[in-house]
Amino acid sequence: MPLGRRGRPGLIGMAARTAVVAGTATAVSGSVARHQQEKAYNSQQEQAYAAQQQQAAMDAAAAQAVANAQAAAPPPPPAPAPAAAAPADDMMAKLTQLATLHSQGILSDDEFAAAKAKLLG
Repeated sequence: MPLGRRGRPGLIGMAARTAVVAGTATAVSGSVARHQQEKAYNSQQEQAYAAQQQQAAMDAAAAQAVANAQAAAPPPPPAPAPAAAAPADDMMAKLTQLATLHSQGILSDDEFAAAKAKLLG
């Protein structure tokens, strides 16, 4: 009969078994943690890509809306020419100015009549 123990393992055998179990658990937990990190990273990258695509679509839509608004807007009306004011209004202003100068005594009766005739003539 061979020499050896039957029954429960000895102290060294128990320590070896515990070391194997602990090492296996550490390796498995490290693999699981690495897998979870990769999964989280990939998910984050997908979300960033989707956000980037959405922003690009929004920018394109905004640019299109601006282009459509500019194409649909009528051109601004030309500025009215200040020299093209009604001639009657201008003549009335000059006659009023002449009358004021005459009433203040700056223009004599003859000067007023001559300026008025020149203006109306």
